[in-house]
Order: sequence, then C-alpha cells, then structure tokens
Amino acid sequence: MDRQQFISYVEQNQKAVRRFLTALCCGDSALADDLAQDTFVKAYLSCDSFRDDRRFTAWIYRIAYNTFVSSRRSTRVSGPISEAGGIDSADSSDKAFQYQELYMALDHLTEKERSAILLYYMQGYAVNEIAGITGSTPDAVRQQLTRARSHLKTLLKQ
Repeated sequence: MDRQQFISYVEQNQKAVRRFLTALCCGDSALADDLAQDTFVKAYLSCDSFRDDRRFTAWIYRIAYNTFVSSRRSTRVSGPISEAGGIDSADSSDKAFQYQELYMALDHLTEKERSAILLYYMQGYAVNEIAGITGSTPDAVRQQLTRARSHLKTLLKQ
C-alpha cells in the first residue's frame, strides 16, 4: 500500500475509528483521541506488510482494539465518568444525559462485552468479523453479545 492510498483509507475511516474508541473509553474523548492517533501511527508503520486492501477497515479496527487493550493494561485506571465527553455543547441536556447514561452503562461491561456490542451495533460488523478483530471465536462473541445485552438492559432500566 502506498502513502497516498493509506491517507485515503485513513480519511475514510478516522471518524468511525474515533467514535469506536470514544465508546470503548466510555466517553473520554481525550483518551480516545490519543488512542486514535496511536492507532493510525501503528497502522502507518506497518502498512507495508498490509496486502488485502478490501480488509483495511477490519485491519484498522483490530489495531484500534489492540491499542485500547494495551492502554488499559498499562494504566489499569477506570474511574467513574464525571462528564459526558464527546458530546457537543449545542446538544440538548436530554441528549447529553442519554449519552452519559449509555457511557456509564458501557463502563460496567467487560472490555470484551463492550467491544462486541460496539462493533456489532455501532459499526455493523458480523459475528465472524468481530471474532477476527478481537481474537475471539464466533461462539465467544455470541456469548459476549448475549451477556452485554442482558447487562445493558438491566443497567439502563435502573
């Protein structure tokens, strides 16, 4: 993959990758921005070894997910969310509250459950694709989705 092609792919995917990372980070947009930057740097440094242009999106999500997991391992900090990060000030307070509530519910899921739910519903990936991105089996992803739905249903009813 040449430099121009890489730039084109990044431009097509950067907003979606950032949204994915923001949701993984439960609304911490500053952390998500840092992780997105790290993701694209890692991708650029290894783009010479990338061969299947049709799979760029799955490849970049895999790097983003691994970058997130590495970040969590190195910091092990998961404090409560104090403000609705990533929400424009022009949004209504009801919408901001809904995002805050969703981010707080997502924060109660395990990393694997959160990733599965976000990749499935937010990004539209199939179970087999999620398995490839997260390094799990399709059966494990189905189980994570079932558990995540159950937890979210309980948490959002409270």
